[in-house]
Amino acid sequence: MTDMKQPDAKQLQRTVVQGRVKMTPSEAFVETLVAQGVTDVFGIVGSAFMDALDIFPAAGIRFIPVAHEQGAAHMADGYSRVSGRHGVCIGQNGPGVTNFVTGIAAAYWAHSPVVFLTPETGSMTIGLGGFQETEQLPIFSKITKHQSHVMHPNRMAEQTSRAFDRALLEMGPAQVNIPRDFFYGESETEIPRPIRVGRGPGDEQALDEAARLLSEAKFPVILAGGGVIMAGATAEAAGLAELLHAPVACSYLHNDAFPASHPLWVGPLGYQGSKAAMKLIAQADVVLALGTRLGPFGTLPQHGLAYWPANAKIIQIDADAKMLGLVKPISVGINGDARAAAAALLSRLKGKALACQQNRDQRDATIRAEKDGWEKELDQWTQETDPYSVEISQSSSYMHPRQMLRELERAMPRRAMVSTDIGNICSVSNSYLRFEEPRSMFAAMSFGNCGYAFPVICGAKVAAPDRPAIAYVGDGAWGISLNELLTCVREKIGVTVVLFNNGQWGAEKKNHVDFYSRRYQGVELDNPSWAGVARSFGCEGITVDKLSDVGAALAQSVKNQADGKTTVLEMMVTKELGDPFRRDALSRPVRHLDKYKDYR
Repeated sequence: MTDMKQPDAKQLQRTVVQGRVKMTPSEAFVETLVAQGVTDVFGIVGSAFMDALDIFPAAGIRFIPVAHEQGAAHMADGYSRVSGRHGVCIGQNGPGVTNFVTGIAAAYWAHSPVVFLTPETGSMTIGLGGFQETEQLPIFSKITKHQSHVMHPNRMAEQTSRAFDRALLEMGPAQVNIPRDFFYGESETEIPRPIRVGRGPGDEQALDEAARLLSEAKFPVILAGGGVIMAGATAEAAGLAELLHAPVACSYLHNDAFPASHPLWVGPLGYQGSKAAMKLIAQADVVLALGTRLGPFGTLPQHGLAYWPANAKIIQIDADAKMLGLVKPISVGINGDARAAAAALLSRLKGKALACQQNRDQRDATIRAEKDGWEKELDQWTQETDPYSVEISQSSSYMHPRQMLRELERAMPRRAMVSTDIGNICSVSNSYLRFEEPRSMFAAMSFGNCGYAFPVICGAKVAAPDRPAIAYVGDGAWGISLNELLTCVREKIGVTVVLFNNGQWGAEKKNHVDFYSRRYQGVELDNPSWAGVARSFGCEGITVDKLSDVGAALAQSVKNQADGKTTVLEMMVTKELGDPFRRDALSRPVRHLDKYKDYR
């Protein structure tokens, strides 16, 4: 047998065939991916789609094999969130596809246009309980924006193309389900051109009313959300803020929605957010919620502050009309693109007499005072004040988490992308993460799954190889995702993992402290040397236990990225814990049986 040399994808000229052409369904499938601009696909090789996979290189598509399909879905999510384009993943029918579920659910809540390709058992054996068979459409029905099922080989290009179009149109995951035998055959096929639909600013009457409310506002506040990022509306948001001289808060886990260096930036709301943002929005008489669904978790009381302004007029702008007024009562709802709507409001307000100009100096002093006060508090907040936290922080010579997070903030490289996992220290980092450009922060949003941050930052790095890529991960979540170190080594994907090693599932342990009299169940971790484990995988591993070493270690890890080398920075931190993740989620236990009377 002669050895067939694979073509060099980098030297290929990616063109799409024109008109109706005789081709196989596999060729139609791959040509559709090319037409949609796909250059990278994450997944694990499987016989169900091998005929199409065979021609990926000739089409200039890089297949990136991962360690687990959940990692593939998360990588596609990260790729999508930093690039604004489709992230794509594929797996073997049955167990490979079901492994996508958690990653696709996370992408759904992040509004990521991920397209996940799900080869299915053969069309002639569906329902017979064959090898690796399960119903693959119902599983994802509640966590996708669109599902395409290829019903005949001749419809391969049509159904695949529609899923890609809908993923961007509705900003969420789309599924392409393909019986495995439908990759074979031959037909006359025309590859559909991508459909891209622009979004306008919204209803003219609603925009007029919003402009009126803003012109009459004495203390307007802008809340910039994920829609600002996805629409590329930073400049328009800044223009509105400067005209109104309104402070700009970021919605929960969208710290990159507004540049932190701007004098009107006041930080994020939500869990472990900015007290300055909370105290300022509490004074608002009009809130412009720009590109945000006002999710319930991002407006809950925090730091003892019930900050949401109950009597303020709320103007909500969202590209999805179903989000308007869903969580908070609103005065004006605008179904429109954040960038176009902000520009329309700016046009209406320019040259008009604005009530907020009359007290501008006073508001400016208030904004500066709240921001300065919050920064001073962060500098002095070297450890938690909970008696339990004080007790355990004194029992260790390791770094205090907040001090370590502050050092990471100070050492953060320019244009860094940061993903954050779920957990106590990762959540506390919300107070310290600041960015200058959009598409820089990636979190699991309201789905909140463990094992998210590391594979997501790997996907982001593939999409933006020139940007520093850093994942914040707790030691519990690390046990779920560390297998993707194999992918990093094999594919030369260089990222930095900042691993917080405190030997516990911190978020849940805090609940045991606050509600269950420190009766710990399943929260203690007995960890190996994670830096040593990283080295055994072929990555770099650095143990950091002194604050003075944090900045240098981060800088070295970023240098390693240029060589395609992943580095695990094992941060040895005390066991002290920040505030519980959500105080509304638990109540003091009540026991009725005598045998349990001591457990309350």
